[in-house]
Amino acid sequence: MPSNTPLSPTHFVAPLDETPLVAVDKVSISERKSNLYLDAWRDVRGRVLFYVAGAVIILILVVALFPSLFTSIDPKYCNLDLSNAGPGAGHLLGSTFQGCDIYSRIIYGAGTSLSVGFIVTVLVTIIGVVIGAVAGFYGGWVDAVLSRIGDIFFSIPYILAAVVIMSLFAAYRNVWTLSLAIGIFAWPSVARILRGQILSVKNADYVTSATALGVSRFKILVKHVLPNSVAPVIVITTIGLAGAIVAESTLSFLGVGLGSDSISWGNEISNAQTQLRTDPSNLIYPSIALSITVLAFILMGEVVRDALDPKARARR
Repeated sequence: MPSNTPLSPTHFVAPLDETPLVAVDKVSISERKSNLYLDAWRDVRGRVLFYVAGAVIILILVVALFPSLFTSIDPKYCNLDLSNAGPGAGHLLGSTFQGCDIYSRIIYGAGTSLSVGFIVTVLVTIIGVVIGAVAGFYGGWVDAVLSRIGDIFFSIPYILAAVVIMSLFAAYRNVWTLSLAIGIFAWPSVARILRGQILSVKNADYVTSATALGVSRFKILVKHVLPNSVAPVIVITTIGLAGAIVAESTLSFLGVGLGSDSISWGNEISNAQTQLRTDPSNLIYPSIALSITVLAFILMGEVVRDALDPKARARR
């Protein structure tokens, strides 16, 4: 053999039947689906606070939707002979100064207060999401104009603005007018949060890939950017629902909320303030109902916030 001939390495391959593939040689791919919302759902299912707040919210919703299941007394029927009467037969919590049943008015007032809360929340979410998404995604002069509009509305306290609007439309004091008066001025916080989230998401790799494939910008916003940016909005709207219920009660307490013929927790608290020293139960019971409802929604918002935050999940 010539000395200048290069040596070629010899490869030895064992027969396949002698070295079968085992589990360690295989790529393990988990079949369990996972994304932000599935992980959040798995997280909240293990928290007692979620079930407590959820049970209270469900109970309140059932009361608001089907008040006749919980009382057969007409909330507008009043008997002056029972003025400020204490608890008795047929009157679980006693009677108001006008002789109306306190329990039935609290039950029927739940529907009105929750209606204002839900309408305000839907209105705030729609306006805030549209303005925040468009401003954050398109940027430029669109962002500048919409951000300045948001700053103007953000500088106006929505309670004060609602007082002015309800004073101007005193002849139309109903659920829709009150909801619009609150919602028109309460959306800037949602828009700001969503805008900031979209600014951090719109430069992601999957957005760049969709742009390279020729997908329209509006479709990218709706199908890719917005679903990955809306988690903080879910949290703030959950907590904002409680704030809207409080706003209704505040305006009714100030005398510029719903009309006197409407039954709501705010009106009940407002009507009972004159009897605070002589018969405080007229004010205490609707206040307790309001506090429990607001607390339930706030706790649910806290649970959802922790579940949608991977860092918060990792710390627990």
